[in-house]
Amino acid sequence: MGRRPILIVVVAALACVGALRAAEKTTRKLSSVEREARAFLETVTGLLQPLNTVANQTAWIAATAVSPEHTAARAAAEKAAAAVTGAKLVIERSATYLAKPSELSDLTLRQFRKLQLAAAENPGTIPEVVSQRIEAEARQSAVLDSYTFCLQTLPGGKCSRPTSANEIDQILRHSRVLAERERAWIASKEIGRPLKPGLVELQTLRNQIARAMGYSSFFSLQVADYGMTVDEMLALMNATLEASRPLHDGLHCFAKHALADRYRKSVPKLIPAHWLGNRWAQEWPDLVQGTSLDPLFKGKSPEYIVRTAEDFYVSLGFPRLPEIFWKKSDLFPVPPNSPRKKNAHATAWHIDGESDVRSLMSVEPNAQWFGTAHHELGHIFYYLSYATPEVPYLLRAGANRAFHEAVGELARLASEQIPYLRKLGLLRPGQEPNASAALLQSALASIVFLPFAAGTMTHFEHDLYERDLPVAEWQDRWWQYVATYQGVVPPGKRVPDLCDACTKTHLNDDPAQYYDYAMATLIKFQLHDHICRKIVKQEPRACDYSGSEEAGSFLRDILKLGATRDWRRVMREATGEDISPRAMLDFYQPVIEDLAKRNQGLDCSR
Repeated sequence: MGRRPILIVVVAALACVGALRAAEKTTRKLSSVEREARAFLETVTGLLQPLNTVANQTAWIAATAVSPEHTAARAAAEKAAAAVTGAKLVIERSATYLAKPSELSDLTLRQFRKLQLAAAENPGTIPEVVSQRIEAEARQSAVLDSYTFCLQTLPGGKCSRPTSANEIDQILRHSRVLAERERAWIASKEIGRPLKPGLVELQTLRNQIARAMGYSSFFSLQVADYGMTVDEMLALMNATLEASRPLHDGLHCFAKHALADRYRKSVPKLIPAHWLGNRWAQEWPDLVQGTSLDPLFKGKSPEYIVRTAEDFYVSLGFPRLPEIFWKKSDLFPVPPNSPRKKNAHATAWHIDGESDVRSLMSVEPNAQWFGTAHHELGHIFYYLSYATPEVPYLLRAGANRAFHEAVGELARLASEQIPYLRKLGLLRPGQEPNASAALLQSALASIVFLPFAAGTMTHFEHDLYERDLPVAEWQDRWWQYVATYQGVVPPGKRVPDLCDACTKTHLNDDPAQYYDYAMATLIKFQLHDHICRKIVKQEPRACDYSGSEEAGSFLRDILKLGATRDWRRVMREATGEDISPRAMLDFYQPVIEDLAKRNQGLDCSR
């Protein structure tokens, strides 16, 4: 986007603010508070949707073709949208209407709450700070998206062996050479250096914005989207950790003994991070012999992975993806010799709040990307389900943020089920994996993830914003939480000027929201349990609901609501229970018994 389009967007934003004031004068003539409120919302929505669309379009370009020009265009478009979202008039009128709950419908109230929260992230009361934050976030994304990882550096700092995030992941998953693993792990953390200054700046700017709107911190502002306080969210996360701790402790004991045997090392108290097959130890893949699904995808194309994921949803009664998805998405790795740089993190995008849906991935034919493709398309079908006239633009979102992740993770869980893999022809007769071993490996993903999401990430970001954690303490605090919650330590001393926390994408571009993923883990098992037991009448640990229109109808009834109802009500109406780890722990009950046998006589102390 050149200068002229940027100028047009900025001028349009200024005109929009003027239109809001004109709309306010018009609505004063209406006698009904509800009618006034609806007219105001209609005007705001009419201004916001096109501005947000332009902002999303420029952000997409900036993420898929990183350049200084595209970064600047993204910042300009986001400033234009922020000028309307956080306009003083929007803040004032939202507060006025929210003070009259008895005179407004629930749907109208919910729109004003969403509008108020959005305005709180872009308050027109401090436009200069909002502008600085938008520019800083655009720069941070550019650093993140353009970074080239390096496995070997020559004297003087020149990289002689560039690599990709995908290759690092493959080394950590499959290499049995500890020196090679350690090099790959260390290489994965070097991106923290260039990201650290930007996060230092963003910590201050994000908190300034939140506190200007009366929140205790940026963390508090993000939690408010759930209708919860910071203490309530931390209590839910800690209760989840407490409920899953016995199972996690058993998995930790099994894993450290299995890995020590694999690498012919003495058994440690805490697991060295480079022994594990994930850059952040948020899951522990390929620990149980014979459970890797990668061989099933040998000879398959990346296109097969994505098309099969689409077929899963179509079998449930969802329509085929719109043509724009296939035209506009960026689904496969950039060729190694290409000058183009793109974001390496898989994401799903709802560009216009209507039918322009896209995904950014780097799909390769393996089990990890098979699950990821099912997950990302879950977001896409969620977008399309609530992009209807019945759902106001401001409420075209998940029942809460965790619901969006839960639907994606539900599909990932479904994609790992043995009956589903058999139906696809990926598992042939005589090729059946051991169900008990597969369930143990599954726990080494889902259960192991909770201490990372509810523990390390949530508590670190709480400290970062709620307690204004000094930058000098970032590195030590991060590894303190990794040791406490995950039972993992770095392979060697990590110097304070590094920022290993910064290497996690979400701290930079999805900040103070990682508890979403912990909640999503609980919700996905509750949805899966309900579908398997109540709808398709199958055992949840070997359950295939692809092809079930009744299961699809159940999901669509949730997805099509968007954010029009309180998420707690949606949860109770869908499953008959509040959010809890009950279904997850039921799912993994056999693992508890299995671990008791495997760990008998072993030193499990930490």
